[in-house]
Amino acid sequence: MKDISLPIAIAVAALLIGGAYYISTPSKTPAALFADEALAAKFDMLSKNGNSTCSASFADSIDTMSDSSRIQGSCCSPMDTHRYEEQVTGLTKFKDIPEIPNDPYDIEAALAKQLKAYYDVELTSEQQKAYDYAMANSNEKGPCCCTCWRWYVYGGLGKLLIQKYGFTGEQVTEIWNLSDGCGGAGDHVNH
Repeated sequence: MKDISLPIAIAVAALLIGGAYYISTPSKTPAALFADEALAAKFDMLSKNGNSTCSASFADSIDTMSDSSRIQGSCCSPMDTHRYEEQVTGLTKFKDIPEIPNDPYDIEAALAKQLKAYYDVELTSEQQKAYDYAMANSNEKGPCCCTCWRWYVYGGLGKLLIQKYGFTGEQVTEIWNLSDGCGGAGDHVNH
């Protein structure tokens, strides 16, 4: 009869080493996917506790929200950790412009009201060309994938940036792409 104690000992050792490695390997929870733990905590809160919807009644309700209220979360799809970090990081480039929300999933109601009111401002023909460029070239083919509250808030933001800061259509496109609040990993034109 063969001695099988050596192969059994090797198998047991391999299982113990593999099990120890598996237990010590961190899981890919949202916190592990972010370089910044504070951003991970904010993502976790916003992705689970949002109040944002695409309904016309929600868009109308913004005007009656207290200025200290916040519009939070995504509208159409669950938030995506990689895309969220990409958006918030990308928007830091514009941190010196107070009208640009630094987080497309967490917007002060007072700012939303201000930007929404700016949507109806008329642009000069040159300014309108910049706005039209952004409409044609943004991922959503406009400030959002549908004519929800974001359409009016970010449409107003685009007009304000063109008038007040001389933004080009390319710059407005960049802001709209970074500020897409639909959720998901990116482009939602086809949903």
